[in-house]
Amino acid sequence: MALVGRRAEMAEAGRLLESAAAGRGGVLVFTGPPGSGRTELAGAAAREAARRGFEVLRTAAVRGQASRLVWVRLLRDAGTPDDLAWQMIDGSMPLDADAVARRLTTSGRRLLVIDDLDHAGPEDLQVLRAVAALAAASCTGVIATSALPLGFGTELRLGRLSEEELAEVLPGVPPQARHGLWLASGGLPGLAASLSAELAAGGGDGDPLVILALTASSRAEFLDVDAELVRLLELALPRAPDQATRARLLARLAQELLGDSSAAPRRRALADEALKLARDVGVPQVLAEVLDARLHALWDPAGAEDRLAAASEILELAREAGDDVRERHGLFWRFVALMELGRVGDAEAALAGFERAAAAAGDGQAAVMATARHAMLATLRGRFDEAALLAGRVAADGARAGLADTERLAGALYGQIAFYRGPAGAPFPMDQLAALARRLPGHFIEANSAVALMMNGRVDEAQAELDRVLPAVLAGSGPRWLGAAAMLAFTAAHTRDTAAAARLRDVLLPYRGQLVVLGGANTCLGPVAFFLGLLAARLGLLDEAASCLDEATAVAEDNGALPGLVLSLETVAEVLSLRQAPGDRQKASACLDRARTIAERLGMTEWLGRLAIASHQWSLRRDGQDWLLEAGPERARLRDSRGLHYLQALLAAPGSEILALDLAAGGSGLAVAGADPILDATAKDAYRRRIRELDSELAVAERAGDVVAAERVEKDRQALVAELRRASGLGGRPRLAGVDAERARVNVTRTIRAAIDHIAAVAPILGAHLQSSIRTGTACRYQPAAGGPARWRT
Repeated sequence: MALVGRRAEMAEAGRLLESAAAGRGGVLVFTGPPGSGRTELAGAAAREAARRGFEVLRTAAVRGQASRLVWVRLLRDAGTPDDLAWQMIDGSMPLDADAVARRLTTSGRRLLVIDDLDHAGPEDLQVLRAVAALAAASCTGVIATSALPLGFGTELRLGRLSEEELAEVLPGVPPQARHGLWLASGGLPGLAASLSAELAAGGGDGDPLVILALTASSRAEFLDVDAELVRLLELALPRAPDQATRARLLARLAQELLGDSSAAPRRRALADEALKLARDVGVPQVLAEVLDARLHALWDPAGAEDRLAAASEILELAREAGDDVRERHGLFWRFVALMELGRVGDAEAALAGFERAAAAAGDGQAAVMATARHAMLATLRGRFDEAALLAGRVAADGARAGLADTERLAGALYGQIAFYRGPAGAPFPMDQLAALARRLPGHFIEANSAVALMMNGRVDEAQAELDRVLPAVLAGSGPRWLGAAAMLAFTAAHTRDTAAAARLRDVLLPYRGQLVVLGGANTCLGPVAFFLGLLAARLGLLDEAASCLDEATAVAEDNGALPGLVLSLETVAEVLSLRQAPGDRQKASACLDRARTIAERLGMTEWLGRLAIASHQWSLRRDGQDWLLEAGPERARLRDSRGLHYLQALLAAPGSEILALDLAAGGSGLAVAGADPILDATAKDAYRRRIRELDSELAVAERAGDVVAAERVEKDRQALVAELRRASGLGGRPRLAGVDAERARVNVTRTIRAAIDHIAAVAPILGAHLQSSIRTGTACRYQPAAGGPARWRT
């Protein structure tokens, strides 16, 4: 039963046959990538079964073929009449899986071999489960092959062969060519045999290492690295026979290194040399190929205009050379660049051209890419059900077409739906994001995790992800960079991390006119201006925030991007409520009403209010030994200081003057000269009783939602508090005048201003409000400026 490099797998097949012969059958599944030898291994097992006296029935699932045909063929081969076989699994009737299973497992020793079960439908797997259940008590064994795990039976995944083992599979191949085949195939015997046949068909002209380096397909997903192919290219470079070939090798090596986040300088050097050589050679097809590879190698948001120009040049050169593949690449690059630049209508026209070209060429993978971008655009416009349907098609069609990163592509589409519709719109696969971050270091997957955590209310965990990945993003680049920076901006804005917000604002400002597009435009999170608006609002730059959000609103309206319009309108409404310039209140109300109307129409009601910057009540209060500050979007914990005590007293009595001497006496216990009190003890007690009564009345009014009564009671209370403080001073001490007043004015002013400066460093919106609202001098006052809360809680 020897098979090169597959002795363990053949031994497992032998154990299955021994068990089946003893009446204890089962299912054995060989999984692995195309070219790993699954079919050959199943064939060897079938031959061994026949040698042992088993009846062997073999068939294969065919991609795109009607469901149940696998079992029709097996039933006929088992001797079931054609009409009865069709009746048992007639597509017009419910599938009787148990009846099919009984027919196939009630004979003597039998081995069922089914190739490519990953191409079958759900009903076919349902029958296989029924067969497996009955086979366990029969003399029937089942061997199936699949690219993907099926989730039941004994599953063995086929790995790569060593170079020595591959030499046994390909006898007579020269050592240099064999090494190249081993690298190009990743040690997969079927793929190596196919590549060897292609080399032989070429007549043996040319260096096999160079030919393989230029023609072998990469087996890596997007942003992953095919290390064997990189090594093959490095070995082939010194063997290039001419400048054109060297240019092609250099360009491909630069492209294949895109997944290595540490290789940016090397990619630049390789791509630059390749382009110079290609232009010197002047062959249109070579230049188009080099330009295409260069766009991959030097992929970052700053090059959007250059990408658009290069895409046009690729199209022109490819058409001149009659290179249909490169022409499709040029169309796709044009689509990506136009999306980045916010020209969505032009991008859709380019996508339509790419899709037509893919259909004409029968390029299944390109067709899946086009479907994915239609799903992205459907989400951008708020057609969420259509987007989810298309994402499901991407998952199914991508697997059938062998698109390497199908699962990630579909996941990104569902992630975009969740970003706009809210977490209930599509779940965030947190475990998959974590695994992807481990597999693709340096590509900022943690930024996706931060947003997912933030949207699910796990704020502390989101902040931790922000802290971890921020330094890498600030220093990085690449096709995911702009999206990662925007996602971190979203997170920083909602975790109230003003230090991160300031740094992210600086790096995002140069891209204010672009859309946040990730990779090949498989995800679009809307205008960069929206995220800049969020950051500016959190930094207290309300005019800048309003300007950015107005721009984001206009972009969303121009492109029919209704979900982005909802988020922009809601956020600008909150910014205007804080700023309170003339006309802001009315505009904010109109924006919020419109946002809610559109959100309800799109089913985004879960998301409404999640971005709100609460402005009706702010608080500065003691929390243990510290002070807790909450002001709209800002939240901070402050160490105790004399200035905070002074501010608390002023904020509790807006519009009322409190002498600096009173603040100092209440806050620091200055020893001052005696003076007759303005109010005697009886009067003070009466004032305090009445204030307590008003506190109770205010609580009753607030619980009842009686705004008018609450405002009236609060006004009476503030008047009494002001009079009591004017007459009595803080802490019950009598108000004093004289030589101490000037000292109190200087000390209190300095202390209050220091406290405000400290607050501004951690809460810039509140800091700006206090700087414009606090009056200091012999008498101090909190006179609320525009942009403050309706009420303070102290």
